[in-house]
Amino acid sequence: MTQSLSLPQARKLVLLSQRVPPARQTGSATAVTLAAIEHLGYVQIDTISVIQRAHHHTLWNRNPRYRASQLDQLIADKQVFEYWSHAAAYLPMCDYRFSLPRKQAIARGDENHWYTRDTRLMDAVLKRIADEGPLMARDFEHTGTRRGDWHSKPAKQALENLYMQGALMSARRENFHKVYDVTERV
Repeated sequence: MTQSLSLPQARKLVLLSQRVPPARQTGSATAVTLAAIEHLGYVQIDTISVIQRAHHHTLWNRNPRYRASQLDQLIADKQVFEYWSHAAAYLPMCDYRFSLPRKQAIARGDENHWYTRDTRLMDAVLKRIADEGPLMARDFEHTGTRRGDWHSKPAKQALENLYMQGALMSARRENFHKVYDVTERV
């Protein structure tokens, strides 16, 4: 049997399914934030920041007690991870396994990432992070020309290739810059 919805009913259904406005919430604000991310499946990371970055608005709209430090805590507690979904996103760790086929395809060369692979540089970058611990792109010196459409330095391209194939993960962000570490430590 088919049921019809009025336009206002359809709008309400769409908003409620996205937990806007938020339902009655119990538990810690951090637990409610995790529940929102798990319900949504991912929260797209937004580089634009006028008042606050848009991914924080997304979470605050679903949890009025939300603070940006809660997202940092969820990452530190390994309950949320960062990866490229359809865009850069925070995803619940319970869904980590769904990122593996893409990572493995990129590692095998079946799929390509934006940047050309420089396996020698990638090996050196991976070894340095394994030896020294978490590093950012700015921790790698480069005096030559930047490459590619985004004009990023070769070490940044190596970091992103290693990140996309799953050898590295983003352990956290500092001033919105990724801090990369080997996957086993994240």
